[in-house]
Amino acid sequence: MTITATGPIAREITERLQKSLAPTRLVVRDESEKHRGHAGHDARGESHFFVEIEAPGFAGLSRVARQRQVNAALADLLAERVHALAIKAVAPGE
Repeated sequence: MTITATGPIAREITERLQKSLAPTRLVVRDESEKHRGHAGHDARGESHFFVEIEAPGFAGLSRVARQRQVNAALADLLAERVHALAIKAVAPGE
């Protein structure tokens, strides 16, 4: 498993996704700096993330259904702290 962001929000995202989706591969990357000066940028950082996740539970699900599972695991973070989340969700072997 790969984790590339280490701030408190990134760690919380990682923990929640590990607990709820049991991924075989997980990359959490803080891309906030790319959005400096844009709407939703938070001077504290950790406002924009990219998540790449591979999980057996995604097998047979549509792209939208997979993203909904990720969003559900992070719902309160998305409502309160994270402005943007890009998701690449795949099943093993894809």
